[in-house]
Amino acid sequence: MNQIIKLSDNAASRIKEIMSSAQKDSIGVRISVKSGGCAGMSYVMEYSKKVNPNDEIVEDKGVKVFIDSAAVMYLLGTEMDYKKEDFSSTFVFNNPNETERCGCGESFKID
Repeated sequence: MNQIIKLSDNAASRIKEIMSSAQKDSIGVRISVKSGGCAGMSYVMEYSKKVNPNDEIVEDKGVKVFIDSAAVMYLLGTEMDYKKEDFSSTFVFNNPNETERCGCGESFKID
């Protein structure tokens, strides 16, 4: 089976960086999707302190990412990248399932 999401080199090294300064009981990063934002849904990233029984676990380029089971269908085929710009740096989700994305890039819609 294909991985639910793929990590770019930039995303993997940024996750390694933030995990090295995370609280000691954090075991990885969890990605989920919540309702909200101008296009209807938004990505949520947070530290994971435990594995939820329904989590999908993606291990890529030396990092562990836990995918909330409710988010799997929205994230299939997504590439997670990390972009650094002059005034901001952020994780970017290149999701082939999106049918609409709001102008600020914070939320998306899937039909």
